[in-house]
Order: sequence, then C-alpha cells, then structure tokens
Amino acid sequence: MVQGGLTGLAGGAMPQAGEIALSLERLSGITELDSQSMTITVKAGTPLQVIHQAAEAEGLRLPLDLGSRGSCQIGGNVSTNAGGNQVLSFGMTRALVLGLEAVQADGTIVPAYNKILKNNAGYDLKQLFIGSEGTLGVVTEVVLRLFPQARSKHTALVALESFDKVVGLLNLAQGKLARLSAFEVMWADFFHHVIKVNPNVSHPFDQQYPFYVLLESENDSLEHFQQVLFDELEKGDVLDAVIAQSGRDSEQFWAIRDSIAEVMGSISGYATFDIGLPVSQMKAFLDKAQETLQARFEGFRSLTFGHLGDGNIHMLAWTEGSDNSKAIYQHIYELLHEFSGTITAEHGIGYMKVNYLKLCRSDAEIALMRLLKQAMDPNNILNPGRVIGVADSHSCC
Repeated sequence: MVQGGLTGLAGGAMPQAGEIALSLERLSGITELDSQSMTITVKAGTPLQVIHQAAEAEGLRLPLDLGSRGSCQIGGNVSTNAGGNQVLSFGMTRALVLGLEAVQADGTIVPAYNKILKNNAGYDLKQLFIGSEGTLGVVTEVVLRLFPQARSKHTALVALESFDKVVGLLNLAQGKLARLSAFEVMWADFFHHVIKVNPNVSHPFDQQYPFYVLLESENDSLEHFQQVLFDELEKGDVLDAVIAQSGRDSEQFWAIRDSIAEVMGSISGYATFDIGLPVSQMKAFLDKAQETLQARFEGFRSLTFGHLGDGNIHMLAWTEGSDNSKAIYQHIYELLHEFSGTITAEHGIGYMKVNYLKLCRSDAEIALMRLLKQAMDPNNILNPGRVIGVADSHSCC
C-alpha cells in the first residue's frame, strides 16, 4: 500500500496484515516552475507547503490549501482529490492538475505530462489516477496549474442567529464580493469547544452566538468589503462581525477553524464525518440527525463545521461515557442515503468507509469501478481493500 504524508482521515494509508508500505517521502522536489505558462511540475512526495513557497517566490500561487499543508504531500492530495479551503473559487484538486506521471501495477510508467489547459487528444488518462486513492496506479509526479496572487485579500469572522441567515449571507457574498474564496461555517458547539480546549486562540466576540462564519474575499477594496458587512449588520441579518486588520488577525481567525487536532485530542470514542449534500438539504438533514441520535443515545454530543459553499459538512459525534461510534456511523450514513448525499466529500473512502460505499453509489457504478480495478490491477496489489473493497463484501460495519 502507498503512503504519502500520513495525514489522511479514511485509513487508506494504514497498513493491514501482510501489506508492504511504499513511502513516497523521499520522492520529493520541484522539477520545473514555468512562470510564463503558470505551471509547476513536482515530485509526488513534495509537501504542499513547499509548493506554496515556490509559487509565491515567483509571484504566483497554488490555490489548494489544507490545514495539514506542512505535512501532506501532493501525491496524496492528487490521489484523494483533496478539497480544502478554496474549493468554492478554484475547485477540487482535480481542477488544478494538468498532467501527471503514474506507475501501474505491472510497473508500466504512464507519462501523462500534459502542460496545457486545452488538450482533447484522446482519453484524459490522468483522471483515472486522480481520486482513485492509489488503487489504479501510483502517482509519482504532477503538473499543476498556478494562478496570479490576489491583488487584495480580506478576512472576517461573522456571527449569525440561524442557519437560514448563514445561507443568506453565502448567497449575498457570492453576488456582491469580487471573489468569495472561503466561506467556513462553524456551529456554536464546535466554535465554543475550540475556544475551551485550544489555549492558543481566543474568543473574538464579547458574547456567544449560534453560528459563526469565517469568510474571505479576494480582489475587493477594503471599503467595499466593509460596506457589504455593514449593510448586513444594519439589516440585522448579521449579529456581529470582526474584520481582520492584519495578516496575524487573519491567521488567528483561521486558527479557530483549523483547531481539529486539539478538538480530536479532547474527546474519545468519536465518529468523524466528511459528508456532502446540497445546501438546501443541510438543515433538514442535521436537524433530523440530531433529533434521532439524541433519542437513541443517552449523552449524545456532536461538533459541526464545514465548507458550506461547496456543500461539505464535517462532524464529530460521540456519546459521553461509552463508545457508540460504530452505531453512530451506521445511523448517519443510512440517514444520509435518504437525502441522496455522499459519505465523503473530500477525504475519500480509504479503508474505513469501504462497506458504506453502496449507500451513495449505485450497483452499476461500483461494478464499473471493480471492472477498472480488475483491468488495471488484476492481482490486486495496489492498495488492496481500499475504496471498493472485495467483490463479495456485503457487511456494513
């Protein structure tokens, strides 16, 4: 099985009995940075932050950003089709990959080194390896799109009274701001828990609110950004807002949103979710999930946050005093099936979610996935048991 930066959250890089781990950590470095074509070619083991720094040195940027940027590797980002904080404006990792090199199970090297945006010559073979989590081939090198640095960037932390107000702010910001690059929603349970367990962050408001949104806009004037928020305060659709006055302020706001490790370290026996569904369905789904889980499990608790603009919600759920995570997973995923959602929006299936895949993919889709796997890896040596599991697996836990 293939290992990158070991920052994944679906168990895909955890060796199982009898498996051999193939680490790409030493396959690192920048092969080429073409500032005129705005592309960068990098080895698979290169940390994401190193790519950021190389692009920034040329006045460019790679708009793929994760909280684990210092540890995660680009090969893993590509193999899992990672999301992150700027999907709203730039799409998933897939949208940023122009070409790649991959090694198939039989050792054949596939040099799909496309470096241009438009190329309709035959099948786009790189797509087979993006998001397939190393089950169809090992990504060894990647050609990525770069973009100009933003002319300006403004960050604000906003407090609101209801989920409907949060959605209203999202729609308004998308229409009135030049480029809404991030829109991170934090329910009160998550936000207040972070303030409690992370000594490196502080509460930016003098009182508590039901919802908090971290939003970021690019290429707007500060005056326009402030006016948009001021108008919402005047109407009462926003209860309070703090605008970052410096890069340090912005980092402090993001530190609250990125305090996942501190939160996970403060609880035990939890189930962790990376679900996706239409924004219009989120409130109904979460309300029903809370209602049914609280009725079923005494001491049920949850912390919720996510990338609202792209329909991705994260949740940690557990019961005080006992480990009911297995039953919670089952409950949430079956409920999500009723809402036609996905069990993973950005983290991938890995090993942990294999038996739930059938709740968000049809039999025909899974059959085609297995057909591809059989054709490209007939001996099942690349990340066996991940993503599609084995053909005769029917259990759900």
